[in-house]
Parts: sequence; structure tokens; C-alpha cells
Amino acid sequence: MTRIAILGAGNWGTTMALVLQRGGHDVSLWEFDSVQAARVAETRVNEKFLPGHLIPGSFAITADVSRALKDADLCLLAVPLQSCRSVLRAMNRLAPGTLVVSLMKGIEQTSLKRASEMCAEELETFPPQSFSVLSGPTIAVEIAAGLPASAVIASISRETAARVQSEFSGESFRLYTSDDLIGVELAGAMKNVIALAAGMCDGMNLGANAKGALLTRGLTEITRLGVALGGNARTFSGLSGMGDLFTTCSSPASRNRSVGEALGRGENPLAILSRMTMVAEGVWTARAARDLSLRHQIAMPITEAVCRILDGDISPRRVLSELMTRDLKAED
Repeated sequence: MTRIAILGAGNWGTTMALVLQRGGHDVSLWEFDSVQAARVAETRVNEKFLPGHLIPGSFAITADVSRALKDADLCLLAVPLQSCRSVLRAMNRLAPGTLVVSLMKGIEQTSLKRASEMCAEELETFPPQSFSVLSGPTIAVEIAAGLPASAVIASISRETAARVQSEFSGESFRLYTSDDLIGVELAGAMKNVIALAAGMCDGMNLGANAKGALLTRGLTEITRLGVALGGNARTFSGLSGMGDLFTTCSSPASRNRSVGEALGRGENPLAILSRMTMVAEGVWTARAARDLSLRHQIAMPITEAVCRILDGDISPRRVLSELMTRDLKAED
């Protein structure tokens, strides 16, 4: 039986715990808040993030990182990416042979680094071939309910990707492997930025034509940045690219789309974020992506517009007018 530690007991971490437990694995779930950990351990329900789903009593819930990681074969990172470094430092040295699977989607705002780069910096002697990232159209509440879903597991090591694929796949959850770690990480991060813009379309009632155009041009921006940073263009038309983008921009359960919708209705960005119980990574990734685009001289007008709206510099309707009246050009 494979021993799996999941660091992060939000809706996605809790969902993956349920999926892996159904697959017969020995699971430990780490929650940083000791009070919340004790509550979930007692009630066996994560009412804060995944209400209505009973957590089996066969796996441990703890606020002790060392306890969660003890004898783990696989370590899943399911924490908000912007706070990942503190968790990685708490992990310190992993046991030899432990595989790390990132469930995070984002770009660190301060360093402009991806999760794989952060792990390489913070985990001493950790071999990069032991790292992988899981990404794709994965709305947590649907997967927790046992609805069918497919995603991608990417690693520079084919053996690592195949091992995780085998451990995670089941009747309702199917993984495909990829060796394009950079592309899969960036696709998962950037789709959250476009989802903010898609939500604004919904909030302003702009219709299906506008949203279809936005998703198409948004995918162009994602691909443009991803290829410039070393990703494979084909990745962005697959599950972790177009598949995740479409799902996140259309699902009512998408946090980033919901934040965008509130912005489109004219709500204040700070007020929206202050009432959220879960993280909308696109808010921070948008600024990191904009900085990367400036560094690499890549045109990303949608991303730039999202940042200006989040910063309170301009209204969504004014941005729409500016985007629609940009200089005419050929489609690229």
C-alpha cells in the first residue's frame, strides 16, 4: 500500500485525499490550522472547504507536518502557491525516494518562479526528477462527487510521471503523462488570469460571442508566454491548456471566474477578496505574468488589463472599450 501525505486541507487537498483513499492508499492530510485540523478529525467533514463529503476515518488529519510526512512515498503539495515556501521550509529534508506532486497552480508574485523552481530552491538535495505537477480541468467538487475527469501529470522523468499516473488513475479519474513540465505549470497558472477576465464578461452580460473571443485570445496569450519560457506549444491545446481554460472560465464553481464576475458587476476588488474563504490564485498570478511579459517583451493585453482592474486603476467597461479599439491587426 502506497503511503501518501497531502499538505493542504483546502477543497482540492481534501478532494485528492478522498480520491486516493478510494484507490486503496494510506493517506495523511495536513492542515496548518490546529483548531481546524482537530475539528475535521473529530467531525470527519471539512465544512469550511468541502461540505457534504464524509472523510473516511481510515486516514489521519494532523497539524504536524513531520507526522504527516512520516514514511511517505508520495508528498502532494495542495497549499496556496504564494505561501508554498514556508511549507517547503517546514518540510526540510524529505526521505530519499519520496516523490513530490504539485497540485498548485500559479506563479510566485515576488520571484516570478513556478512551483518546480521553488521546490528546487527550498528542498535540500531533492532530485528534480522526483518532482511532478498535476494539472487540467479539475473542479474539486465534481471530482469529490465521483464525476469523471481527466488531467495531466508532467515531469522531466517519464518514470516519475508513469508512477504517479498509475497510483492516481481509477474508474472516475484518468491521468495522461507529459514531459513538458514548464508548459503544464504555466498553462495551469495562466488560465486563472483569463478566468478572471471571463468572469468579468459574465458580470457585464457581454454574451457568448465576447466570451468566446476572450477565451481564444486568452489562449493565444498563454501560449505566447509559455513558449517563450520553454514550454511546448502543443501543451496549450491539450487538457492542461485549452481543457482547463474552458472549464475554469465556464464553471460556476470556479473561484477565479466568480471573482471576475463580481468585478464585472462593479464591486471593489479589495471587498471581494476580503470575503473569500478560498484563494483565487489568478489575482496574484496576473501580476507575476505581467512582469514576466515585460521581462520577455511579450504582448499580453488581456493580462495587463486584468492587472489594471485589480489595482483599481480602471473599470472593466473602460478596459473593454480600450481592447476593442486597439490597432487592427492580423490574427496570430
